[in-house]
Amino acid sequence: MSYCPGNLNKPSQNFKPKLLTLNQKVKLADIQIEQLNRTKKHTHLTDTEIMTLVDETNMYEGEVIHNQLLEKQKIRSVKEAEDNIREMLMARRAQ
Repeated sequence: MSYCPGNLNKPSQNFKPKLLTLNQKVKLADIQIEQLNRTKKHTHLTDTEIMTLVDETNMYEGEVIHNQLLEKQKIRSVKEAEDNIREMLMARRAQ
C-alpha cells in the first residue's frame, strides 16, 4: 500500500501520543529509581551508624515498639498452639 505525501503525517500522528506516554513512564521510572537509591543509601548510612554504637546505647522508641510487636506475635503463636493442643485433646476424649 502506498501513501501519498499528505497521508505520511497520519501514521506519525498516531505514534505521537504513544511516544509521549512512553516518555512520561520512563521519566517516572527514573524518578522512582533515584528515590530508591536515596532510600538505600540512607538505610545503609543509618545501619552503619547503629553498628558503631555501644550495646548499652538507648535506641529510639521505634526499636522498642518493634520489639514489643515481635513479643506479642510470639505470645499469640504460643496461645494458638495451646488452643490447637486443647482442641486435639478434646477431640481424642470425644472418641
